[in-house]
Amino acid sequence: MSAVAGPYPGPDWLERYRSRVNADRELGVIGRWFTATFMLTFGDNRHAVKVVEGRIAEVVVAPRFDVRATFGFRAPVEVWAKFLSPNPPPLYHDFFAMLMRVPAFVLEGDSLAAMQNARALHRMMNIMRETGAPDA
Repeated sequence: MSAVAGPYPGPDWLERYRSRVNADRELGVIGRWFTATFMLTFGDNRHAVKVVEGRIAEVVVAPRFDVRATFGFRAPVEVWAKFLSPNPPPLYHDFFAMLMRVPAFVLEGDSLAAMQNARALHRMMNIMRETGAPDA
């Protein structure tokens, strides 16, 4: 993995991801009932993703204790880098595969709430892969 300046994945990548999610027509349909805040933790860098009706309303970088999240996904930067690479290795191509077979990729919090929104989450994670690597 190449060195990335600043905290991974960086504000430019987060904004690209947010724009892609919010423009996605499929997510506009399947995410209509998905309203929640969840955490994405890339190594030591936490981000609260506030979703309202399948759209990312806000990404809070380095949230404090006053930002509540229902669930979250946590992994070392190396795991996220494999997931976001153009040709991920086996098991890193899909977030469900990572949840089941990559011990370092962890679902935290209310797993029931996450799975109740599994289809929308799966699409959001596919859009994350489509957004590509932060240093690309």
